[in-house]
Amino acid sequence: MKLRLTGLRFRIAAAAVGLLALAIIYLPKSISAGSKSAAYSSWSDYGGSPDSMGYSAIKQINKSNVGQLQLAWFVPAPGPAGRFSFNPLVIDGVMYVVGKDDGIYALDAATGKQIWAHPVQGGQPTNRGFNHWISKDGKDQRLIFSVDGYLQELNMKTGELITSFGDQGRVNLRVGLDRDPATVTEVQSGTPGRVFENLLILGSAPGEAYSSPPGDIRAYDVLTGKMAWIFHTVPRPGEFGYDTFPPDQWKHEGGNNAWGEISLDEKRGIAYFPLGSPTYDLYGADRTGANLYGNCLLALDARTGKRLWYFQVVHHDLWDYDPTAAPKLLTVTHDGKKVDVVAQATKFGFLYVFDRVTGKPLWPVEERPVPQSDMPNEHSWPTQPFPSGPPPFARQKFTVDDINPYIDPEDKARIRDILLKASNDGIFTPPAYKRQTIEVPGENGGANQGSTAADPTTGMMYVKTYDAPTIHNMTEAPPMRRMSTTQGTFEQRGYALYSKNCVACHGANRERITYPMTITFEKFTAVLRAGNGVMPAFSETTLKPEDILSLAAYLKDPVAGEGNPENPQVNAAAPPPPPGQTRFYGQFGFTFRAKNGLSAFSPPWSSLVAYDLNSGTIKWRRPIGTTPGLAAKGIKDTGSSAFIRNGPVITAGGLVIIGTGPDRMIHALDKDTGETLWETELDANPDGIPAIYEVAGREYLAFYGAVGGAPESISYTPGKPGAQGYYVFALPETATHTH
Repeated sequence: MKLRLTGLRFRIAAAAVGLLALAIIYLPKSISAGSKSAAYSSWSDYGGSPDSMGYSAIKQINKSNVGQLQLAWFVPAPGPAGRFSFNPLVIDGVMYVVGKDDGIYALDAATGKQIWAHPVQGGQPTNRGFNHWISKDGKDQRLIFSVDGYLQELNMKTGELITSFGDQGRVNLRVGLDRDPATVTEVQSGTPGRVFENLLILGSAPGEAYSSPPGDIRAYDVLTGKMAWIFHTVPRPGEFGYDTFPPDQWKHEGGNNAWGEISLDEKRGIAYFPLGSPTYDLYGADRTGANLYGNCLLALDARTGKRLWYFQVVHHDLWDYDPTAAPKLLTVTHDGKKVDVVAQATKFGFLYVFDRVTGKPLWPVEERPVPQSDMPNEHSWPTQPFPSGPPPFARQKFTVDDINPYIDPEDKARIRDILLKASNDGIFTPPAYKRQTIEVPGENGGANQGSTAADPTTGMMYVKTYDAPTIHNMTEAPPMRRMSTTQGTFEQRGYALYSKNCVACHGANRERITYPMTITFEKFTAVLRAGNGVMPAFSETTLKPEDILSLAAYLKDPVAGEGNPENPQVNAAAPPPPPGQTRFYGQFGFTFRAKNGLSAFSPPWSSLVAYDLNSGTIKWRRPIGTTPGLAAKGIKDTGSSAFIRNGPVITAGGLVIIGTGPDRMIHALDKDTGETLWETELDANPDGIPAIYEVAGREYLAFYGAVGGAPESISYTPGKPGAQGYYVFALPETATHTH
């Protein structure tokens, strides 16, 4: 059954009245006062539960019958939002999603039939999931999200904006960061926060460029929108950690933000935050010190924001190694005793495990000397923390023996030459001066957002890891040259926009642009709006139509726009460096690739690793996914070659369920062995975290599938037209009656 989202636009009163009537007809019975479902039996929170477990206790679908799964319904979600990876919420038989034209929709979770639609203006809503809050009597039900940096709430029954929240229904998240709100371009995270009692606890995604604001953690009253507490992730004078930065650095330091997944211990009232890197990711000459609370696992009192404990997994980060995967809250048997733990996976392949209350590591962590930077004015940290257990889940070194065997001899020789000339000393090889640096498993590798799940009944944890070595080349800020008098303002504005939004990834000299500028303007616009691979989508709030015209003009004639000493707008694109220092830029997230589009690294590129945290050992590991161009030749043990922020869910039915791209597959594995039990191909690439839920005694499995992604190469299979949307599977009706 294919039911297209229609997306009413509320342009006339009659349409709004009709939509409200539709909501009243189709909305199932609301939650009863004070009701609580059994643990892990619903999917009413992002990742399944407040503790981010990624686990379902529903077991109608199990090892014996998973092979009978079939598509129950599909709802398209077309439009420019090709890069969102949404994890649906399902509450009382209603599924809440982002859909057509970035609108918010309520669907009947058993059929996909639309209940109500809420059009969104000004940008894309929180694109990985929503939060919700329900009063104790069940009468007040709120769906919580952000658009363009404004926190908002909808009535879950009708889809109407709750105007009593904040200022006429909006709370400006740019306010309260000790920066001029007009200068804060990005703050909203695509990942939702966590609701605890009457508080919404939020991270943020301000970016990690030189001009980014701090990623302070904040809690808001869900009824009024007023800020309840704030934790300064860049410490202020008198606060713990202030001396880990130069004096007064807080006035212009940014980053240290929780853009990834937050986990909540509801019983203890403790929230756990994996915090990202300080600004600037790859060069820290102006932030000498360890730089708390960058790259920390941070535990706060959820009611007050008081710091309980922290552990910094990277000191003075120079690698964009921000932890972002959800901290997993498990109970394990350690040294003969039951211990409540929190386990944090990282981009660089280590898994750190701590006592959940005290922060003490379960296995000793040793500070070991690491290579030191030769970048001008840089003071890299002399040691980094290495856990003695569990063993790493990712490869952490790239030698000539690791060169991809599936490339031609000439390209192997080229890659070998690069490896031998580059700085290449393991995971903490610092960015180097006037030479390239190899980073393994890469800042887009290891464990990223959404890539972990756990089984609370066994102490098992599952990590999807991606080995994607990146190659860095640090460059000084592009020189400001006088602009030709024959050129217009489009090129000037384009240069400023490129310097602000693109230079970190695409290079000061545009050397990392993969799309040829011979493409049509319409195609150029589509790429910017939808995103491309690791490049995010740019909404009209970030890049207006006239901005895209300016960018296109600059990229077609870059010499014309490379600065003008008499033009303050152009020169303001990059903030001035501290006195006596020079800014350096690096290119983020570019996989070291062969000429045929594959990674220069040998496979497997994507693997699923199962840890037994009772013993701190790896129980099994296996490649997950295939690379279509190689699979067609019979080479199927490579793992997925695409960088997708997604991961598994675990079920009481004995399953690990995960999607892979670019092969567009969904897999069900035996959670005890990793053996494949069932697979099916979609018409789109499954993205994000699946959702598992039950309606009227029938279990469902929901995936969001995206069309778009990495540029075409041997490793890429595009989705089919019209295939972007929500795919929901279930057992046949007859099968559900017998289990």
